[in-house]
Amino acid sequence: MAANNRRMSGKKGAQVGSGGQRRRGLEGKGPTPPAEMRKGHAKQRAAQAKTRRAQVRPATQRRGGGRSSSELVVGRNPVVEALREGVPASTLYVQQFIDNDERVREALHLAAERGGINLMEAPRPELDRMTNGLNHQGLVLQVPPYEYAHPEDLASAAYDAGEDPLIVALDGVTDPRNLGAVVRSVSAFGGHGVLVPERRAAGMTAGAWKTSAGTAARTPVARATNLTRALEAYKKAGITVVGLAADGEVELSDLEVLDGPVAIVVGSEGKGLSRLVGETCDLRVRIAMPGGAESLNAGVAAGVVLYEAARRRA
Repeated sequence: MAANNRRMSGKKGAQVGSGGQRRRGLEGKGPTPPAEMRKGHAKQRAAQAKTRRAQVRPATQRRGGGRSSSELVVGRNPVVEALREGVPASTLYVQQFIDNDERVREALHLAAERGGINLMEAPRPELDRMTNGLNHQGLVLQVPPYEYAHPEDLASAAYDAGEDPLIVALDGVTDPRNLGAVVRSVSAFGGHGVLVPERRAAGMTAGAWKTSAGTAARTPVARATNLTRALEAYKKAGITVVGLAADGEVELSDLEVLDGPVAIVVGSEGKGLSRLVGETCDLRVRIAMPGGAESLNAGVAAGVVLYEAARRRA
């Protein structure tokens, strides 16, 4: 038996029961996949991280209208308030093993009730990275990019409806809450939209959405690469451009053009209208303030003029 064992152990070639493994081994495994597709490879981890970053902070820009960048609302109170006010949201990120208090429960309830909001659970380090270390308290709400209209769309929509355009343009207004207040007033008094510059101006952030009290969903906001050129285009289309200024040559009560196609330009509370925009206006109008205040913020000033326009048009 011993001799037989030695003879078998010294035999060359495939052993009994090998199942043809050697033959399959010679066939090869095909081309090597790219590093990004190899499980556990450093390049695959980097590609996955890049994808996650793109999903959290997409930022696309187009000239003349286009999209803003997405925004993150951070913290339990801000997230709950944004959901209460109907601010558009795409994803609610909730920290793993979070302390489940009233605000967390309300945020989850509001997100589920509205529908269309993805609920994502994420570890705290991931939320820290997403928010650049802000105190997120375990809740982060992603607001999708706002779809801005083109400046020409505001006038076209009015004419298509058989109405004279009533547009408010903001020059140098940087507070999103003022923008939201103007959007709300435009909606309340039958205006056709708001025009903002692309640079050095407030955009449609979560704060602007909240202040607009939901009216931003039905009142378009357009963005111009160059505000002066956009106003000149309005003038060529037969729209009177009226600028609000403390030293305006016409008082609001004497302004006769409000019942026709008009664009009302409101400057910042501190600096007012910029020089080029002021020179572009057909008229500059002042609001009488018997109480002695030097100026009004953009939201209040726009509301006063829009009310007068609506009164005349009625």
